[in-house]
Amino acid sequence: MNYQEIVDQQRNFFNTNATKNISFRIQELKRLKNVLKQNETLLYQAIYQDFKKSEFETYLTELSIIYHEIDLALVKVKKWAKKKKVSTGLANLPGKSYIIPEPYGTILVIGAWNYPYQLSLCPAIAAIAAGCTVVLKPSEVPSQTSEVMAQLINQNFDPKLFKVVEGSVKETTALLEIRFDKIFFTGSVPVGKIVYQAAAKHLTPVTLELGGKSPAIITKDVNIDMTAKRLVWAKYLNAGQTCIAPDYVLVDATIKDKFLAAIKKYIEKSDYHVDNDNYTQIINEKNLDRLNDLINEDKIFIGGKGNKEERVIPPTVLTDVVYTDKVMQEEIFGPIMPILTFDTIDEAIERVKKFEKPLSFYVFTKNSTTRKRILNEISFGGGAVNDAVMHFTEQTLPFGGVGESGIGTYHGKYGFEAFSHYKSVLQKPFWVELDLKYAPYSSKKLKWLKRLVG
Repeated sequence: MNYQEIVDQQRNFFNTNATKNISFRIQELKRLKNVLKQNETLLYQAIYQDFKKSEFETYLTELSIIYHEIDLALVKVKKWAKKKKVSTGLANLPGKSYIIPEPYGTILVIGAWNYPYQLSLCPAIAAIAAGCTVVLKPSEVPSQTSEVMAQLINQNFDPKLFKVVEGSVKETTALLEIRFDKIFFTGSVPVGKIVYQAAAKHLTPVTLELGGKSPAIITKDVNIDMTAKRLVWAKYLNAGQTCIAPDYVLVDATIKDKFLAAIKKYIEKSDYHVDNDNYTQIINEKNLDRLNDLINEDKIFIGGKGNKEERVIPPTVLTDVVYTDKVMQEEIFGPIMPILTFDTIDEAIERVKKFEKPLSFYVFTKNSTTRKRILNEISFGGGAVNDAVMHFTEQTLPFGGVGESGIGTYHGKYGFEAFSHYKSVLQKPFWVELDLKYAPYSSKKLKWLKRLVG
């Protein structure tokens, strides 16, 4: 397949200005929603084949978010794309100033394997809403979902607007050699650096949605039962294969035992087993082996290592963990919850700051002073107070990382902005012009200049 030809066709189509028509964008977004709705059964079957993800969890964490993103864009895209008037300074009166949202052009979206539909299609939705054309490269790791996305998109969309390219490292590398107008990547930090370097060759702007070790701090004044309930759901959703899952938990030492008991209660109550569709497989044996290697059997509180036959690791909690343990040296990205303790908030904050800035951060506390201090002192992409993961569902909140956890944000209008250049314009009439800025200069003109400009 000639990737350069695909990109050239999309760029030529973009240059016809067809995608700048709001009605065209709305038409294509509706087309995408209809295609997905009519083929939900195929989507469910494909993701189940890849890692036994249930229809309930697929709808909850994938399709509902995609539909919501499309619906919001359909309602708001006219407003988002509208020229915005801004104030004009005294020196340029009687002129007027305004900002025009302009689509970047031809976009490369590289999706991630852990939420293969959502993390591939939501950026594409934002790009189409912004008026761009899209080449989508889904992750090859869940091969069935990659195949079904290619089938549905390529059979129902003009490739000049929206094209799915399948493949692995070789194909992704070839795509990165081509100049795009914007690259959107979701995945690991090491691969994100490769994408960033490739983009730099063409001065291509990027959005990088990466990861890291996202902490949860639990203070002694919390509702222990509700905290445990919310954390168990957030940690073991998708078998922990979530970039914003609480990676490790820092709990006040005085409530450690009660907290562990509550965590165990909710793990058992959730009945996480692949057989009853409450739980998801680990994506492949490679990741299963990596995760098993992180589990120190001497520190297992509940759970344990997984087996290759079922490709499942039970919800696992490790206690008496220290910062030098292997499980604390990398992002876990699996159903393993290390529990560490702290004696003071100072200690907890200091420990979190020793890691790179995380994609997400969670604090559970009733104390407003503690909450304000932690939110003020710890840098992170986004997060929640007294909950976890659910901030991702709020389209009014920009989603993205900071530092090693990512560059740029999306969701809702922030997705539209991610694929738009905001073009600034000053417009002036011909009928009047002050001579103040023109030579010859004089002390009198300088006095007036100081009065006007300051």
